[in-house]
Amino acid sequence: MELIRKIEELRLELNKLAMYKRLADREMLILSQKLDQLLNEYQDFKQVK
Repeated sequence: MELIRKIEELRLELNKLAMYKRLADREMLILSQKLDQLLNEYQDFKQVK
């Protein structure tokens, strides 16, 4: 499923970024918000099923 792949890619990207950026870094916050959005979409999808 495409949505799961995107979630996993973004999660890995965030983990890598966290190695050298602060959690409050703007880039970290933006990626975290994108991940939250994808996770919400996935949750909505699962509830419809």
